[in-house]
Amino acid sequence: MRDVVYLDQLEQAEALLKPQRIEVLRHLAEPRSCTEVAAQLGQTPQRVYYQVKRLLEAGLVRQVAERRVRGITEGIYQAAARSYWLSPRLVGRIGLRQTRDQLSLGYLVDLMEDVQADIAALDRTRPDLPSIGVSGDIRVRPDQRKAFLDELNQTLQDLFTRYGGAEGDAFRLAVACYPQGDPDDRT
Repeated sequence: MRDVVYLDQLEQAEALLKPQRIEVLRHLAEPRSCTEVAAQLGQTPQRVYYQVKRLLEAGLVRQVAERRVRGITEGIYQAAARSYWLSPRLVGRIGLRQTRDQLSLGYLVDLMEDVQADIAALDRTRPDLPSIGVSGDIRVRPDQRKAFLDELNQTLQDLFTRYGGAEGDAFRLAVACYPQGDPDDRT
């Protein structure tokens, strides 16, 4: 099972975005037959098989085994991934890219679209995909915002300068800094 399947075809998104199919997919986190999933969902095996067949055609589920049950061959299926990402390109770009103002939320949305596409394009069969994910909360008083952002920018520029040569493995570094919603809503 892969970590992520990146959906960039409308037919795949249409196959996935049905509540019944999502429920079937959740039950296929582990290899199961349509009969087993049907029993868990309180549905008929035929109804579940119909949903599995659509998911199979879209590449969202894989048949991982077969077994004989009372003279009938029964397929064993498993979800193709733990997570499914919908490409923003399914909808298409609405409006222009916000490339000039790095402090705008539009720029952040564009950056996240690029990161999502880059990650989806990685060869996950390689056993040595070095990567790191870091997340944390920082609290900055309003009067310190500019100083914080300037220091963050300078720190990153120092890294780019130090490691930005033409030799070695190429890595992309994307840092997102955004507010966590309305401070009055947090408890």
